[in-house]
Amino acid sequence: MNGTEKLKELINRSNNIVFFGGAGVSTESGIPDFRSTDGLYHQEYDYPPETILSHSFFMRNPEEFYRFYKNKMLCLDAKPNMAHKKLAELEKAGKLKAVITQNIDGLHQAAGSKEVLELHGSVHRNYCMKCGKSYDAEYMLHAEGVPTCSCGGRIKPDVVLYEEGLDMTVMARAIQAIQDADMLIIGGTSLIVYPAAGLIDYYRGNKLVVINMSVTSQDKNADLVIQEPIGKVFAGI
Repeated sequence: MNGTEKLKELINRSNNIVFFGGAGVSTESGIPDFRSTDGLYHQEYDYPPETILSHSFFMRNPEEFYRFYKNKMLCLDAKPNMAHKKLAELEKAGKLKAVITQNIDGLHQAAGSKEVLELHGSVHRNYCMKCGKSYDAEYMLHAEGVPTCSCGGRIKPDVVLYEEGLDMTVMARAIQAIQDADMLIIGGTSLIVYPAAGLIDYYRGNKLVVINMSVTSQDKNADLVIQEPIGKVFAGI
């Protein structure tokens, strides 16, 4: 029985599946993985991405922050791939209870998923730091220089920057979902970003699946490891 067959069999035997995903879920939609060698590192900026995408840099140098952000993080033409679509189908069928994602691209919702817990926020929500007014991603993309509110305040994307804490309400819901799961599928993440990666420790079931192109810290604990592109794997389900 190959990996996809075994995955199908595990899904058939489960009724409370949780999916935990990272950048690898969206690479097949054309969104570059932040840390991959051909990702954001080979580029024309004076600072590494971690510096630019930090809270202090955003406050200190918003022009350069937004030059990078609009160029690299706002991939508004990207479309959901088979992984996003199949996860939405599994939710509709009542098998999948939650998608927990480290991605900020909104592709799970675009594919039709309803219960999506965004650990690192979303590019689709933006708010004025002065008056709180909301703006969509299109407004951010087309704004000249630093996006500014009608009140004159600076607009900030609702994404978790380096040096910022995660939303504790979202974290609590993610922990609860993982604790209740009878099957946990980890996909497209090498599990090196904390605190998000630490959520896996809350899983108490015995159907742990890892689908990732490279080795992860959970491979040794997994009941099934598939090292193939996740969209391709889900297409076979």
